Amino acid sequence: MPSPESARSAAGRHRVMRRSVPPRPYPPGVDSTPAAGRPSGPAARRLAVRTTPDALRQVRGGHPWVYDKSIVSVSPEGSPGDLAVIFDDQRRFAAIGLWDPTSPVRIRVLHSGRPRQIDGAFWRERLRTALERRTPLIARGDTSGYRVVHGENDGLPGLVLDRYERVVVLKAYSAAWMPHLADVVSAVDELLHPESVVLRLARSIPEPHLHGFADGDALLGTHPDGPVPFTELGLWFEADVVAGQKTGHFLDQRDNRALVASLAGGRRVLDVFASTGGFTVHAAAGGAAEIVSVDLSAPTLAVAERNLARNRHLPAVASCVQRSVAGDAFAVLRQFRADREQFDIVVVDPPSFASRASQVEGALRAYSTLTSLALDVLRPGGILVQCSCTARVDAGQLERSMLRAADAAGRQMRITARTGHPLDHPVGFAEGAYLKAVIARMG
Repeated sequence: MPSPESARSAAGRHRVMRRSVPPRPYPPGVDSTPAAGRPSGPAARRLAVRTTPDALRQVRGGHPWVYDKSIVSVSPEGSPGDLAVIFDDQRRFAAIGLWDPTSPVRIRVLHSGRPRQIDGAFWRERLRTALERRTPLIARGDTSGYRVVHGENDGLPGLVLDRYERVVVLKAYSAAWMPHLADVVSAVDELLHPESVVLRLARSIPEPHLHGFADGDALLGTHPDGPVPFTELGLWFEADVVAGQKTGHFLDQRDNRALVASLAGGRRVLDVFASTGGFTVHAAAGGAAEIVSVDLSAPTLAVAERNLARNRHLPAVASCVQRSVAGDAFAVLRQFRADREQFDIVVVDPPSFASRASQVEGALRAYSTLTSLALDVLRPGGILVQCSCTARVDAGQLERSMLRAADAAGRQMRITARTGHPLDHPVGFAEGAYLKAVIARMG
């Protein structure tokens, strides 16, 4: 395997970044001087909040969200990023979190139980704990792309930190994080020593609350001058950390990709919703004879092809035949059925189909349809790997939708494995369990 330095040189897409500019956690003109006894940042105040009894019970049980409808009173009126202190009816401290009046999730709980100061030491402690949890993955030495902080599940709700080699991507899903970027970036710099920290922003954050920031800004160091090369289980990939989907790569499927690699030897593989080629590259490295990669986006498939090319030094990848098909997955699968295409392994890894409860039934129909279409192009004895990242659809619902489709098609489905989250995507509360996959052998 080539070194990171040689891979960067060969790819010509990444330069070693220096701290040529200081951290820019606030735009010019914003006072970030810490006030006594509170974290730095504009308008960081403490609010006194009372909630409904049910919300209080859930917070005390460890749930990280308090919704707007659960707020009984707040004093004074707060701004995004203010510290919301939740009290019970006896005015006893229950929890503290980040206030966000722009979101239905009004409070993102940082700490519950005994009173706790939210300051630089708090952020460092949370980040250090998250890193310790990932020690087994980091110690492997063959993976330089991984999730450092998984939001609520690592005690930092609405915040994601992903690492790609020496670049860290900070993605904020709430305006409440904007006033606290200085302290968070300081903790990241102290514990991870990155060459660059890139800010990514959820589209749901209202522009007036961005404090002058924009998606893709460099909070520390300078922008990468191209995609950032990184390793995943010894294979090379690139991440567009400035403009790519999510933070540049879907890191959560690492274990499932390795599983597919272990099954791919000598087989013809169909990778549906291929994105930037995670399953494609791992299947090729696992010895697949041929891979067809399908995605709606032709530019995304071009990234998948580049990722494959980064690993052509491996004999298995060099001997694998790969082709890309750009188009709607449902339509492409129907065309493959009409063309009597047949595969030994079909991987189906679609985007989330339901962000609201009202969309769950439609999502289940979509999963069932995908199963049916996949079975139409899967040889007898072939392997179906079907995934879901829809948090509102649980593993049992996904499995039942697949079994119904198999029964309707007159195919016997024998489930051989069920998987969930990898080590760097821990689950800390019920709604945090979004990822699931079913591996089945078909009669």
